[in-house]
Amino acid sequence: MMAEPVIFIPGMLCDARLFLHQILQLSQSRAVTVMLPLQATVEEMSEAVLEAAPAKVALVGHGLGGDVALDVFRRAPERVSRMALIASNPMAETPQLAAAREARMVGARMGRIAQVALDEIPPGALAPLETRDATLALLQEMAVGLGADAFLGQSRAMQRRPDQQKVMRRAMLPVLILAGRLDTVVPLRRQDFLSALMPYGRLQIIEDAGHLAPLEQPEAVTAALRAFLDGPSSVR
Repeated sequence: MMAEPVIFIPGMLCDARLFLHQILQLSQSRAVTVMLPLQATVEEMSEAVLEAAPAKVALVGHGLGGDVALDVFRRAPERVSRMALIASNPMAETPQLAAAREARMVGARMGRIAQVALDEIPPGALAPLETRDATLALLQEMAVGLGADAFLGQSRAMQRRPDQQKVMRRAMLPVLILAGRLDTVVPLRRQDFLSALMPYGRLQIIEDAGHLAPLEQPEAVTAALRAFLDGPSSVR
């Protein structure tokens, strides 16, 4: 008997390759789908996930994908069995952060999407591993593949994203918060705070990883997700 299906939702500028190791391993025992968040708003992104999702599904979201996962739960809590949120910050964007995005959006419009990817997730947001350059090169490759229009749409969605704190407080289901210890985009203290908001939230730290933990420490992230997805879905 196959385990419950899971939908992976990558974050900004990323495609399915962000979760390649996890997909290859976890798809051996369950149906796995990847949904790219390319609609105009978080709400439209979550609607697209619901349209494609089975009746009951586990969600794994990274960054923007975590916001989308929470919005799926907000709209249809009965259809979500559990959620794993990786490097996610489901709070409304501050005016300062929203304004800072504008410069990167100008760069994208001018055809500098590869550089914009490094501005969005700078090298210092990743662990200082031998593989960091290769990880950043893959990030740029994914960004170029998605293109400037996708980045602009995702940026607008991030600027307008709803604050999900109320949703998190009433999330009566298992939630795993996976945090790279060295993440500077969504610092550990923020992810610790978010896990504490959720009645059944649990923070798990990935050592020697930053903002792109699924690529930086693929085996550790896969093991954490496998244990979480194979665990009990009931919180009672």
